[in-house]
Amino acid sequence: MREAGGNGRKMTVGGLRGLLRGREGELLLDLVYVFALTRISERLIVDLTTQRRVVLPELGQTALLLLAFWLTWVRAAIVTSAFEPRRGAIRLVLVLVMFGSMIMAVTLPFAFGDRGVVFAVTYVAIQLGKPVVLLLGRYDRERRSPVRALCWAAVSAVPWIAGAVLVPQSPARGVLWALALALDYTGLVLGWPVPGLGRTRIQDWKLAGEHLAERYQQFIVIALGETILLTGLTFAEQFTPDRVVPSVVSFATTMLMWRIYFHRAGAVLPDAIEAIPNPARLGRYEFHTHLAIMTGILATGVGHALVIHHPVLHEDPLWLAVILGGPALFLAGRSRLEYDVFARVSASRVIGLLALAALAPVLVRLPPLIATSTAATVLAGIAAWDTLRERKHPEEAPSPPGSTRQQR
Repeated sequence: MREAGGNGRKMTVGGLRGLLRGREGELLLDLVYVFALTRISERLIVDLTTQRRVVLPELGQTALLLLAFWLTWVRAAIVTSAFEPRRGAIRLVLVLVMFGSMIMAVTLPFAFGDRGVVFAVTYVAIQLGKPVVLLLGRYDRERRSPVRALCWAAVSAVPWIAGAVLVPQSPARGVLWALALALDYTGLVLGWPVPGLGRTRIQDWKLAGEHLAERYQQFIVIALGETILLTGLTFAEQFTPDRVVPSVVSFATTMLMWRIYFHRAGAVLPDAIEAIPNPARLGRYEFHTHLAIMTGILATGVGHALVIHHPVLHEDPLWLAVILGGPALFLAGRSRLEYDVFARVSASRVIGLLALAALAPVLVRLPPLIATSTAATVLAGIAAWDTLRERKHPEEAPSPPGSTRQQR
């Protein structure tokens, strides 16, 4: 028997088995997203290595696809945090998201090419299917929330399908899909307002805050695992001595990000969300915060994969933006997480961000391996700072309800 969390709860072996029986669908979904994130990373590597006159449109397309996957995962996490995941209809929702996400990942490299129709139709089917299942399952007594979400999904489906069918392999597809994705994100943030039906305000969401926080934690583990997978696959392509050092640096960087994320704020996030009167509000903030953290981890992994391919040669200054920008975005998101939980930000995070920015002009002319090693050194300094602070202040709790963070 062991104690879990900071509220005195105890988890027996039988209780652990019960937890797994209720969440095996979510664990399977997470495995699908390991594949999806790997496909996104591979596409980003192609964006940065293929000879093109203009790279930014390619990067923008990849960012758009990443946002589509992130929204799909987040909405599934909200459903399982609002309803009992063992119920048949909720499991059906998970299967729908699972299969649809796999198809989206398969078509992802050519989503802006000849597989755009399949990608768009699959995405729309997921967004329309979830509220339909909830309506048929009668999970909302007033049945208004699923109807609102269904209305917004139907509206955003128009530019999604139009972009895939009417403008094949055209930059206009990106414009239409960006509009569709903006509608999807706006609907989630505003509570899907519909004339005559109102909207579902954040404070009205009946969420299991602790469960939602654990889902965010799990996704960060997925992103970290994907970087390890990408490092291993890249190193395995050519198992040569010159790739040993960049592979070790990549693995060490992943471990440092794991340490930094879960140091206090990341570890106590479930208790922090559960302790406040309105878990859904903090859950909304973490929707944006963890998007930044996850993107930073993916970009860092891509930067290391590029260096493993070319450990000595200096290929492209744009690589430095990924090599240093990934850790910087991770630290920025992690700083916001710390502020959300403790209503303050450690000086080590700020110093780390300033160090990465200051070193960028120096590293732009040096081999990329030096840049990745430098970023790893900065992260190691932050981790060491955290360890020293933990020894001086062994106990630190999240901000109590009613603090500045919760009044925003």
